[in-house]
Amino acid sequence: MSQWQLTRLKFGKHKLAVWSVYLLILMYGVALLAEFIAPQTPRSRDLDFQYCPPQLVRFSFGDGLHTHAMQRHIDPITLRRTYVERADQPIPLGLFVKGETYKFWGLFETNRHLLGVDRDELAEQEGMETEASFHLLGADKYGRDLFTRVVYGARVSLSVGLIGIAATFVLGMTIGGISGYVGGRTDNFIQRGIEVIQSFPQLPLWIALGAVMPGDWSPLKVYFAITIVLALLNWTGLARVVRGKILSLREEDYAVAARLLGASHTRVLFRHLLPGFASHIIVALSLSVPVMILGETSLSFLGLGLRPPVVSWGVLLQDCMDVQAVRYYPWLLTPVLFIIGTVLAFNFVGDGLRDAADPYAGHG
Repeated sequence: MSQWQLTRLKFGKHKLAVWSVYLLILMYGVALLAEFIAPQTPRSRDLDFQYCPPQLVRFSFGDGLHTHAMQRHIDPITLRRTYVERADQPIPLGLFVKGETYKFWGLFETNRHLLGVDRDELAEQEGMETEASFHLLGADKYGRDLFTRVVYGARVSLSVGLIGIAATFVLGMTIGGISGYVGGRTDNFIQRGIEVIQSFPQLPLWIALGAVMPGDWSPLKVYFAITIVLALLNWTGLARVVRGKILSLREEDYAVAARLLGASHTRVLFRHLLPGFASHIIVALSLSVPVMILGETSLSFLGLGLRPPVVSWGVLLQDCMDVQAVRYYPWLLTPVLFIIGTVLAFNFVGDGLRDAADPYAGHG
């Protein structure tokens, strides 16, 4: 068996890593199809259902796919809203139902959503005492559907990790490769610079860099600026891995033979040495993605990263700064579950790749 076949075989034995791969595929699939999967658009609001609690999807042979209606009550003294579930008033739900019109990936307009209130069947019902609403994960203070905003937020938060990793890959491979291959003063200068960067506490540095971003920048500029900032602070780990491997491989027979045959230093480095430990690079990159996601979440939560109307998991958590709101409406913390799940999935995948990176361990 080839090295890659052994690597796949060994990775397949790491059950948590395999299931984490499936989870990540699902989450990135949801992010790609956000407009279709979300029952509403992220800016849709219904002030009649502020802080509406989550409504479970139910099924019965009599009512089919449905959820229970919510009847709201307003305290005349505190003006706090509470909701009572009306089991006697089922709201029909359906798959591929018509809803708000959206432009899928900016290409074409449609109004089909994966799951939502079946308006045609609802129109045939009589005796509805409450308005029809469906909030799978509840609603926020403006009556915006939290599930919709989490789905749209996944597109931003998950893509920050991937784009940031691309920049990290270029910086880490190039600088780490040069450091290990050239050696001498160049290596010493680069390593001291890496140590200086790693000596800074990351969160305060993120906050400082986020604070200097102009407040009048467009959401797109802020998005790319956050991605670049995270990449500039996270390439050092990969550079260290690459440098260590290059130091051990640059005197191997095949590298020396390539130089004797007239190959340039650039060709020896990027064509012969770096591909020799691609699996280790993949491991380092996979473990860096959750750091990027947590960095964007932290900055956006503190109001120094992405800002409304952009929707990301960090932006959604800004509503949780009010402790009283979290006390009475704990479903506002739902984005935390998605962040934890994503970070754990990437870490499990990284652990599985780390075990499989040396497929010959334990053989022979």
